Amino acid sequence: MKKYLMVGLKGCAMGMADVVPGVSGGTIAFISGIYEELLSSIKSIDLEAVKLLFTGKFRALWEKINGKFLFSLIAGIGVAIMTMARLMTYMLENHPIITWSFFFGLIIASALLVAREVKRWSVVSVITMIAGTALSYWITVVSPATTPNDWWFVMLSGAVAICAMILPGISGAFILLLMGKYMFIMEAVTEMNLGVIALFAVGAVAGIVSFSHVLSWLLDKWHDATVTMLMGFMIGSLNKVWPWKQTLETYLDSHGVEQPLVQANVSPVQFEALGGESHLVLAIVSCVLGFALIYVIELIGKCAHAKKEA
Repeated sequence: MKKYLMVGLKGCAMGMADVVPGVSGGTIAFISGIYEELLSSIKSIDLEAVKLLFTGKFRALWEKINGKFLFSLIAGIGVAIMTMARLMTYMLENHPIITWSFFFGLIIASALLVAREVKRWSVVSVITMIAGTALSYWITVVSPATTPNDWWFVMLSGAVAICAMILPGISGAFILLLMGKYMFIMEAVTEMNLGVIALFAVGAVAGIVSFSHVLSWLLDKWHDATVTMLMGFMIGSLNKVWPWKQTLETYLDSHGVEQPLVQANVSPVQFEALGGESHLVLAIVSCVLGFALIYVIELIGKCAHAKKEA
């Protein structure tokens, strides 16, 4: 019982990380020592597991997929997401510059941390990093701030964002930002919109089962190229989370509230010239805190690993 209570607490840490754009739940799993068991448990959900489900052999299924571990972990993640969603929604609505600055620092530090995972830099690694950066930047430029709220896109968002659960270094919340669904999902959780939550969860389950095999294969066959592509993806994403923006076009959401549709990045000086308050000092402090947080997490992981080996 004590073991699975600890797993639940680690799940809480993963859930808190997944709510914050720039921090990966997979990274938390990695440094807390449950990453290998998590990946192994997810990969055990295969055709044999489906057969056990439909033949009513629930006990055998529970043991095969490491049910106690997965249940404890998912419960912890769920509690953290329900708790943190309200805070993140409040911060983005009331203190956007400070919040985005914090995310900016998180992503820079995460990209540098991911770079350490590259075993050997080569021409291919550099090319994949540049390709990832270009692709990510292109997505942030061409995609508007709003995307469809249709059931299929909500499920797709869940399927893609869940990658963060099984891959250190890439944030599921950040993926939702790129897909224009971060605030939509956070509001659904805050307002307990069970329909949206259920669609997102179905997509997430389908995604995590499918991607666990694909990502495991990619990391085995082309580890460095995969890691550098993800690093580039994070670098290019910085365009999306730049704190100071000028709104060029707006739209009315489903509640009749005016929301930004097309925005352009501006400097803090330009932002103030447009009539806004840049909060430059607080933004810099927030960015530094976000950057430092990633390295504090890494230090904790190193200490835990050293203690385990001792």
